[in-house]
Amino acid sequence: MMTSLEAKLTERNITQDRFREVTTRLFAVGTIVRAEGGVEERLYDDARRIAELLEDYLGFSGFRLIHDEKIEAFRLYAPGTHIPGVQNDELDPVPSLRAKTSADFVAAALALRFLYQQGLADGSTLSDKGEVHIQLEALATTLQTQLKRPFPESMTERRAVIMELRRHRIIRTSSNFTMTDEDELIAILPTIMGLMGEDVLVQAMAAEGVLETEEDADSDTDEDEAEQQP
Repeated sequence: MMTSLEAKLTERNITQDRFREVTTRLFAVGTIVRAEGGVEERLYDDARRIAELLEDYLGFSGFRLIHDEKIEAFRLYAPGTHIPGVQNDELDPVPSLRAKTSADFVAAALALRFLYQQGLADGSTLSDKGEVHIQLEALATTLQTQLKRPFPESMTERRAVIMELRRHRIIRTSSNFTMTDEDELIAILPTIMGLMGEDVLVQAMAAEGVLETEEDADSDTDEDEAEQQP
């Protein structure tokens, strides 16, 4: 297998060391996004040249590599992971392989997914790259109104959440980004769609009582009809 892999890498003018850099980045971060520029842009370009080899190599261990050519991003999923818009595999989930995330991160990601959906529908804050631009204050407000959860109070905790969101390539911020300015802009990246699908968003909002599930709506309809009957 390694002999065959080496031969195919040579055909594509990619060294084993470079192949190792790409796979290490995927295992460490979980994603490679070309729009990040610099080192990551070059990693993406090389990964694209050997995408089929990466899929085979990683798939041998049950991992799935999804390449979104439209937004130029790769994301690696552990075995058994539910991937939005992709048929589930038949493997059992391996919790220890999943990234350890904080509750604040999960809540912020859900709020950003909600804001991204709004941005797609509205269009006024949508960029040519498919990014939705919001103010930092909008994230805090959405957390409170939609998820009934406050944005962390301390600057240290807030900064940690923003850094975690950036590490997972969910948002992009300017080089001089500051937490003290509520009008500071954040770009929500389209990669969030591959991390949290519509079903995840609906379930989360329904759990918080923000949205009705189809079952709830049907139940309400049945109750209304029953009340109207003599």
